[in-house]
Amino acid sequence: MRDPRHDILFTPVQVGPLTVKNRFWQVPHCSGMGYRYPNAEARMRGIKAEGGWGVISTQEAEIHPTSDISPANEARLWSVEDVPALRAMTDAVHEHGALAAIQLVHNGLHSANRYSRMIPLGPSPAVYDGNDPVQARAMDKSDIADMRRWYREAALRARDAGFDIVYVYAGHDMSVLQHFLSRRHNHRSDEYGGTFENRLRLFREVIGDVRDAIGDRCALAVRLAVDELLGPEGITCEGEGHDIIAALAEVPDIWDVNLSGWPNDSQTSRFAPEGFQEPYIGFVKSVTTKPVVGVGRYTSPDSMVRVIRQGIMDFIGAARPSIADPFLPVKIAEGRLQDIRECIGCNICTSGDNTSVPMRCTQNPTVGEEWRRGWHPERIAPLESPTQVLVVGGGPAGLEAARALAARGAEVTLAEAGGEWGGRVSRESRLPGLATWGRVRDWRLLQLQDRPNVQMYLHSPMGADEVLAMGLPHVVLATGARWRADGVGRWHRLPPGDLGKVLTPDDLMSGASLPEGPVVIFDDDCYYMGGLMAEIAIKAGAEVTLVTPDSMVGSFTQNTLEQGRIQTRLLEMGVRIVTAHRLEGRKGNVLEVACTYTGRIMRLDCATLISVTARLPEQDLWQALKARRADWVDAGLRSVTRIGDCLAPGTIAAANYAGHLYAQDFGSVSATIPFRREDVAQLFTM
Repeated sequence: MRDPRHDILFTPVQVGPLTVKNRFWQVPHCSGMGYRYPNAEARMRGIKAEGGWGVISTQEAEIHPTSDISPANEARLWSVEDVPALRAMTDAVHEHGALAAIQLVHNGLHSANRYSRMIPLGPSPAVYDGNDPVQARAMDKSDIADMRRWYREAALRARDAGFDIVYVYAGHDMSVLQHFLSRRHNHRSDEYGGTFENRLRLFREVIGDVRDAIGDRCALAVRLAVDELLGPEGITCEGEGHDIIAALAEVPDIWDVNLSGWPNDSQTSRFAPEGFQEPYIGFVKSVTTKPVVGVGRYTSPDSMVRVIRQGIMDFIGAARPSIADPFLPVKIAEGRLQDIRECIGCNICTSGDNTSVPMRCTQNPTVGEEWRRGWHPERIAPLESPTQVLVVGGGPAGLEAARALAARGAEVTLAEAGGEWGGRVSRESRLPGLATWGRVRDWRLLQLQDRPNVQMYLHSPMGADEVLAMGLPHVVLATGARWRADGVGRWHRLPPGDLGKVLTPDDLMSGASLPEGPVVIFDDDCYYMGGLMAEIAIKAGAEVTLVTPDSMVGSFTQNTLEQGRIQTRLLEMGVRIVTAHRLEGRKGNVLEVACTYTGRIMRLDCATLISVTARLPEQDLWQALKARRADWVDAGLRSVTRIGDCLAPGTIAAANYAGHLYAQDFGSVSATIPFRREDVAQLFTM
């Protein structure tokens, strides 16, 4: 039963003409599915409604071809032709008694219009805020009239698509309305620029236009960035962020408030704790009587209750926690807190949008697969006939395979060679800032520990003899991978010469100490590990240089919205960063690196070289079992399958997905294309 302390989370709240059934509000968030994959988008949002969220929002919905942010795959509401795809989402949400919200946006100078090839629009002439050689032109009065009309028409289409709540969006530095509000972007001298009231004018007018369009059938939400973390150069919660809300306090039906830009709003757990936005948004309820929703990566129901009782917000807004566990509200309602898959704040989800593919999640391997593979985050089909499976390796792939197989009814034996569960998850969660990553291990252990059809063994190294002696019909190898020490990776496809003694992340995570003297880290991983090794070395008192063939540290972390914070932290800690250099060789305590463009040699003092390049699958057991193939039948062994890093090293999310995929597909025949695709045939019908 639900803890009575959490009852307030399930009290209804009036929002304009509507009643929201509880305090759980899935705020607008990208999915990578958007207008190109409408069935996948609708199913994903519908499952969240089934999971108990009171409000389910789209991602941003472009209102016009001059707001084309291709190749990003958001929602589109350019014309009536876009309504049916969005209607599929509202139908899926309404089926489970939730309200559907849509976030209307014109991206202004955030749009390069790569597909539409239309000239971007902004309050003033400005360079597009990406790296395309594109400039926005200043909007004249007729453009402003058009903009108001586009918002009004999009609001009418949203109403016709069945949306209950319509957002006007001025956040993340991605909206023309925020650009007009901003002194950084708005350099006009007419009635739409200059003074605060003038810069507010278009925002006020568009809110009024949308209100007139939707009437009293829909609620009006305003999403505003109250602080840009730019100090006096930007909007601040003490300054114009406060003043905007005070000026429009009672105009919308609900305020959705956050930080700008997106890397500030969706900070990873490495850099921000749960509730990190409270100091910025805490003032809002003091200047409006309307309900307030905000975010902060809340996963604890006690924290949710606290922010409501403290008057910080009326609704618990969530993007990432709703991805990690679409059934979070139901689990709190039913008192099943131990079953909540808590978001770890790694932002692998944001990488999907930033690479224009359906999102994935380290905790929830079913996200993005709800429609195309038919996966459900809480249900999995039972096996037609229970069987026995040995899973070798207790890391993320092995734990998820064991958990999902057990849920299907298999008799599972899980053997781990080491003395702790979690594999790389446990090791990496001890690195600076990654403690929440241990939730990946902890949730699966909680799901496994009380299952009568699961046997779990630590300190159980398995060789071919032991596996064959078990006499089990199916074996899953999830034995992981190890970091290479030879410099081979993206840049060096062959060992780059004599590097002397080299340490790897495995050595440091296993407790190896650094010899005295300068440390050089060669980072060709492009993700988080190189920066973390630098932090460890600096904290050990070493002088540290990080060398990368790339143009920045951890370039992939641009997709997880943390690259700027990683490089800033390293520079502030005193790490010397050398970009665009490869390994050349090492002579004693001197490491030679060469410019990737000119080949010019740079010599660095180096007592310790730490190589962060690539990993090698741990395949000894696989090779030994293959060599004993003739013994399989007598041992009753029918299949041996590698999953996760021991097949192909990747992210923790990929390992978790591999374990789940094995369990889902267990006993089935693989199809040529193992998932459904959106129907493109309709594109060729006239």
